[in-house]
Amino acid sequence: MIKVVVSWTKEADQNLGLPKFQTDGAAGADLRANFSNEFRTSGVTLAPLQRVLVSTGLCFEIPYGFEGQLRPRSGLALKHGLTLLNAPGTIDSDYRGPIGLILINMGDSDFVITHGMRVAQIVFASTVGVEFNVSKSLSQTIRSSSGFGSTGTK
Repeated sequence: MIKVVVSWTKEADQNLGLPKFQTDGAAGADLRANFSNEFRTSGVTLAPLQRVLVSTGLCFEIPYGFEGQLRPRSGLALKHGLTLLNAPGTIDSDYRGPIGLILINMGDSDFVITHGMRVAQIVFASTVGVEFNVSKSLSQTIRSSSGFGSTGTK
């Protein structure tokens, strides 16, 4: 288990609490919309294909060698078409700023994001360092350079 240090942004509603794993086996902890006073009562309405940056009110100190992956919540995606535009979004271990969620409504009707609503999740994963080496050729495989759709549908 890793420890992630969390701080609140100045305008955050700390009463919403920290991200929470809803079950013992959950890989992702839910993140909530944490609106400033202006939108706490009304929320934000997203029309179809409209996108918005939603604050979580949180900043993380993720240990070196790990990343935070921002992912959609499957129920909101299936039922309403609400998803993250850049899924998965990555929070690098050296980033210390506020965590925002780029949400988009891919559904066919307006969707209201309310203050405190669980709108995304964060999964923490280890990362590895990489050293790039230039070569004039690469080793061959069965697939080799066959690209999109090359493995078929059956």
